[in-house]
Amino acid sequence: MTTEVRVPTLGESVTEATVATWFKKPGDPVAADEMLCELETDKVTVEVPAPAAGTLGEIVAAEGETVGVDALLATISEGASSGSIASDAPKAAAAPAAESVSKGGASTDVMVPTLGESVSEATVSTWFKKVGDSVAQDEMLCELETDKVSVEVPAPTGGILTEITAAEGSTVDATAKLGVISGSSTGANALPSEASTAQATQPSVGSDPSKDVANAPSAEKAMAEAGLSVDQVQGTGRDGRIMKDDVARAVAAAAAAPATTSAPAAAAPVRAPVAADDAAREERVKMTRLRQTIAKRLKDSQNTAAMLTTYNEVDMTEVMALRNEYKDLFLKKHGVKLGFMSFFTKACCHALNEVPEVNAEIDGTDIVYKKFVHMGIAAGTPTGLVVPVIRDADAMSFAEIEKAIAEKGARARDGKLSMAEMQGGTFTISNGGVYGSLMSSPILNPPQSGILGMHKIQDRPMAINGKVEIRPMMYLALSYDHRIVDGKGAVTFLVRIKEALEDPRRLLMDL
Repeated sequence: MTTEVRVPTLGESVTEATVATWFKKPGDPVAADEMLCELETDKVTVEVPAPAAGTLGEIVAAEGETVGVDALLATISEGASSGSIASDAPKAAAAPAAESVSKGGASTDVMVPTLGESVSEATVSTWFKKVGDSVAQDEMLCELETDKVSVEVPAPTGGILTEITAAEGSTVDATAKLGVISGSSTGANALPSEASTAQATQPSVGSDPSKDVANAPSAEKAMAEAGLSVDQVQGTGRDGRIMKDDVARAVAAAAAAPATTSAPAAAAPVRAPVAADDAAREERVKMTRLRQTIAKRLKDSQNTAAMLTTYNEVDMTEVMALRNEYKDLFLKKHGVKLGFMSFFTKACCHALNEVPEVNAEIDGTDIVYKKFVHMGIAAGTPTGLVVPVIRDADAMSFAEIEKAIAEKGARARDGKLSMAEMQGGTFTISNGGVYGSLMSSPILNPPQSGILGMHKIQDRPMAINGKVEIRPMMYLALSYDHRIVDGKGAVTFLVRIKEALEDPRRLLMDL
């Protein structure tokens, strides 16, 4: 029986890839899920595992060829017992620990969990266990960072962690293997000493750059193409192993050096010189993927949208009085506190209904009007800003809104939000007032066309019916995309929010 090896799904908007490296050649025995080859797209590097055990037959797509999604790469001739024995032989020779596992019981692969829509890769940030450690089912093994959330990877079964295939700092795709767990108690007893022996031998392998196994195959190929030697590239993999990204950085650094000397005006901005005594007191920390994505998206928003901010202020007297009057009864009946966010959410939904362009987005030369409100509520977390989305907020009651905000806020702080919970928003509210902000200009959350900034409630003297009175006032800021929202629409939007909050009865009567 013959099994086809085809190009896997490469990710959203990616239609082709280049075959970078084949790790096997025709006639070689392969085990199920063993890496056969590596593909490169314009965004990520994808490893292709063997769909079945057997012998690698014909290689249809050679190194350097460009292939489309689902294209045929190779074939595998499936053997019966002989195929499985042949595939186990190299593993036994290379890793005694794996041999003891195969004799004592089955092993389980630890795979990258579902990362969410449009997320095709993650970075291994922290391993909580090391090779040889015993693990319980559902115990946290490692943590992955994507460009939006952190994902904890639990153990799919109990046993001994026999192999870590993705070291800290490495980038993995959505279908990659992270490690292997032996579920055998017999293998577990024999494993720690063997695992520690195997682990102790790894530094000598990785530290010797003359050995082929020291560096990633794709890195070796990239160095050969760039004409770089191993001493010109700083490896960031396990035990100094050179990865493909390390070669790319070395090539970029080499290209930037002459460019800087020949055309300093066109070079990228560089950090100003720092005195030696000051440098000794600095701490340099690599930006997390989440922080890098926040920076990129916010800057892209400024570069893309014709962003403008308009301001108004609202007298919070009536809302505060209504809240103080009913907050105890509200908590008793609904089990959640009555806050200001539900009033603002309701007021925004009311205003978006009257000024629909603020609830729309630009798609090429089209304007897409949304007939619903998926409200994004910006939340600050220890790792950065995230925007969980409350879907169909326009159809929710005050209690439902407050419950949704409390639940998603808690999940955001704990880093438990899924990708689906942060996608699809049509408008965003950002409450800087909780941190004491008096006034600010929020940045759009693309592709949305509007974001409302709330601020601190502060007592100020106001002229009321010809008399000066102290009133609790809040500045409101609406940042909007001027390509789709005119000044009249932006001002009308803020005025409707102001009217609804200064007389909350208007919300009940849809005025």
